[in-house]
Amino acid sequence: MKINPQHNKAFDEYERRLKALRGQYATNEEALRPAFQELMNTYGREQGWTLVPERRLANGAEPDGTLLDNFHLPRGYWEAKDTKDDLEREIQKKIARGYPLTNMIFEDTRRAVLFQNGKRVLEVSLEDRRALADLLTEFFRHTEPDIALFEQAVEEFRERIPELARGVLELIHKERQARNTEFVRAFEAFHTLCKEALNPHISVAAIEEMLVQHLLTERLFRTIFDNPDFIQRNVIAREIETVIQALTRRAFNRADFLKQLDRFYVAIEQAARSIEDWSQKQAFLNTVYERFFQGFSIKQADTFGIVYTPQAIVDFMVASVEEVLQREFGRTLSSPGVKILDPCTGTGNYIVNILRRVAPSALRQKYTEDLFANEVMLLPYYIASLNIEHAYYERAREYLPFEGICFVDTLDLAEGPPKLFVEANTERVEREKGADITVIIANPPYNVGQQNENDNNKNRRYDVIDARVRETYSQDSEASNKNKLADAYVKFFRWATDRLQGRDGIVCFVSNNSFVDQIAFDGMRKHLLGDFTQVFHIDLHGNVRKNPKLSGTMHNVFGIQVGVGITVAVRASQSRRRGLWYYRVPEDWRKEEKLKYLDEKHSITGIEWQELEPDDKHTWLTEGLRPEFKTFLPIGTKEERAARGLEVGGREIKSLFKLYTTGCTTSRDEWVYDFNAHLLEAKIQQFIETYNSEVDRWKRSGQPKEVDGFVLADLTKIKWSETLKLSLRRMTYGAYAPNRIRIAQYRPFVKQFMYYDRLVIHRPSDFQSFFPTPASEAENVAICLTDIGAEKPFMALVTNAVADFHLVGAGAGTQCFPFYTYAEDGSNRRENITDWALKTFQSKYDSSVGKWDIFHYVYALLHAPQYRERYAENLKRELPRIPLIGDRETFAALAQAGKRLADLHLHYEQAAPYPLRQVESSAIPFTWRVGKMRLAADKRSLVVNDALTLADIPPECYGYRLGNRSALEWVIDQYQVSTDARSGITTDPNRDDDPEYIARLVKQVVTVSLETVKLVAGLPELAL
Repeated sequence: MKINPQHNKAFDEYERRLKALRGQYATNEEALRPAFQELMNTYGREQGWTLVPERRLANGAEPDGTLLDNFHLPRGYWEAKDTKDDLEREIQKKIARGYPLTNMIFEDTRRAVLFQNGKRVLEVSLEDRRALADLLTEFFRHTEPDIALFEQAVEEFRERIPELARGVLELIHKERQARNTEFVRAFEAFHTLCKEALNPHISVAAIEEMLVQHLLTERLFRTIFDNPDFIQRNVIAREIETVIQALTRRAFNRADFLKQLDRFYVAIEQAARSIEDWSQKQAFLNTVYERFFQGFSIKQADTFGIVYTPQAIVDFMVASVEEVLQREFGRTLSSPGVKILDPCTGTGNYIVNILRRVAPSALRQKYTEDLFANEVMLLPYYIASLNIEHAYYERAREYLPFEGICFVDTLDLAEGPPKLFVEANTERVEREKGADITVIIANPPYNVGQQNENDNNKNRRYDVIDARVRETYSQDSEASNKNKLADAYVKFFRWATDRLQGRDGIVCFVSNNSFVDQIAFDGMRKHLLGDFTQVFHIDLHGNVRKNPKLSGTMHNVFGIQVGVGITVAVRASQSRRRGLWYYRVPEDWRKEEKLKYLDEKHSITGIEWQELEPDDKHTWLTEGLRPEFKTFLPIGTKEERAARGLEVGGREIKSLFKLYTTGCTTSRDEWVYDFNAHLLEAKIQQFIETYNSEVDRWKRSGQPKEVDGFVLADLTKIKWSETLKLSLRRMTYGAYAPNRIRIAQYRPFVKQFMYYDRLVIHRPSDFQSFFPTPASEAENVAICLTDIGAEKPFMALVTNAVADFHLVGAGAGTQCFPFYTYAEDGSNRRENITDWALKTFQSKYDSSVGKWDIFHYVYALLHAPQYRERYAENLKRELPRIPLIGDRETFAALAQAGKRLADLHLHYEQAAPYPLRQVESSAIPFTWRVGKMRLAADKRSLVVNDALTLADIPPECYGYRLGNRSALEWVIDQYQVSTDARSGITTDPNRDDDPEYIARLVKQVVTVSLETVKLVAGLPELAL
């Protein structure tokens, strides 16, 4: 092949540089590769490709160069090797590590090998200029072949979507900055429309995502269902297409851009054409739907809970609704006037399923008059529209647009008069709002809200629905922490109940089913049984947090972390049948077994129901609850805590402790905790400086109303929380104070330095009244308990420091009961055990009983296996109640044991180290330094580091457990060098001034564990 004259100069320069480098005796890869890299750059610029050095791929591979095209799609890869290397051996190593062979050059300055489409296609000498030119020509003109397999196409499509989306987003940004007048006008008009119709706080980024979704997927919608007029027929697609056309008219050629996706589209389209069965076609669409959001709209997937509903669940729910309609109302899905609404339709599976059940004679009337569906996200809205319209076409053999679907946020419909996109969409919404809905059926979103405030990805607030939740479910709840009532599915239950507008009807949801047994939902349970005459719930389990032995993908029908259930709530005012029915599938069933069960049972008629009798606290699942528990002495009550322990007007405080508090919630552990006080000081000063700069910037910007989108989202500089953003709104500045660095109980037998400050701590709780000064830590002590509603086993642990809310990890809160309380300056020390408690104990035993005796008696009792096992279910639902057990001798024995336990747990760092056998390696220099410790499979030895292993760990020590771990395992888990992935902050527990500390602590905690197990085993028999 003749060399392009323009390339001769590049080859001359390549050969000159290589010769010069060799003249300097350079042979290694790093020294030689710049010459070939510049040659690749020259060819790449002509193609519009950019070489990115050492770009890490998804599988961890890191080629020396990745060639990206104008849309940031990888088009080829290059790997350089040393001249002294065996190139063939090095190629095989890289192949084994997963280096891509789609279009890859391996070279060592002497020889180059080109792989394409997984095959070795060319090998040349780099000293032959013509051969080198041929190699580069083949490399830069390569295009990947069509994909034969559908699954491969969908998976690769998902992997390419982030890169494709970034390319489109860059074009959008460029056109807006360049003031492409037509596009800017269309974009801003569409943004205004979305704020009026969907969400007043919808961000520019969300609008951009909608445009990307439309651009990358509309071809699939046109071709899969052979619907070339999709854009013209769909009332929302027409609006978005106006914006897209304004963008593509000047910015880039749409056909050329999408041509790069032909290999994906063609494979997907061919697969779709071969699918004739309706359920398979739906499964196909669901796959595209899920993969798209997993690949691109990750925040939307988090906010709205993007998990499609398995067909077996849809079948079961629709069949159950049909059964209830017939049994309670003498009607069917086909009956005129049975109006059905899916308020969060996703891909439209419920409406499609209903259409397939409707009698042929009723099909047109049902389709045009009685079926309604809402969707707030663009991509599923498109899919649902096409899915439903195609399902109707398959049965009726005529095309009719489905005018029952609305592009709208369902919860927003309760907020006031809608202005909902185009006129046609508004008309649809008005028709739906005026319909007398009989059935509401859906898979509502399950997300409770963003985990990271920097994401600016909050679930939206709804004034009307949120108020309804507060005045019903929340108002009638006895729980102290009601945050879980903010979950979207809870709002949908409230909305659906109200949407029936007092009429008889059915609400059928598959949802997170934490409301069945968690304490925060006691008010919701009360109202469900008041709002409906019959409630059926099938518990499909799958809560990984409650049972860590389960796998979310294996045992959960949605592959998520929370439990799932199907609820059928019926309001049938004329029916004699009233009550609550429940069924729980076996906990260890896998997803496939659960779905098979639903298939076999067909509907609620086939379920072996258990009728439940809720107790006076609106507990549905009362099995294991001991009635005598309520007769015991309360350890603390919300009423007494709310009164701040004040005995007013002769009112006697009838609880053991006056005050108690939840553990401290920081919302930014990586910033406010550290094993090193100096590093903590530096972090906090940087944090406060960044925050104060943001306050200044917010003031200079005119105090914009929208704080979420305004603040700096860089997690390496600051981590926001709701309270910190509120402080910014108030223009509250931070100031570093050295005396706010305190010792805190972070995890069991793990203390860290903490910056205890109201500005940087999200919820500091009342510890300023318990441990206001370092001096108070020397005399005060608090019992920390697993909070009610925890997903971890009950535990108790004393501390003399501020305690973290997640003392035993996520999924469990903490309540703390101190012996003393103080004024915030450390003065005015007061005993926190009530005089009522003292009188009660003295009247039961004798006048010599003191308040410290009571404190230690309580601590011992809370460790007693008899107490924990007998009242395990009660302790999940309310704070401990303390029985007065036995005679004075029994009390004294428990108090003495409690004191020994408390001393042991408080002063664990003074315990004698257990004589574990030290196995030291002679192969490497000895060090005490810990990176990450690991237990042997039999848990008899602990690898501290490569130089040291601690052996002969007594198995009995694992019997002392706090939450889901033993005390020793907490130390092993926490004392490791770790780097927070998002902030980049590294935590190192090693102590320069005490290198042996961690290894010694391990031995001490073994001693503490063995002594605890021994003391607990020796507790007196409890007459419970």
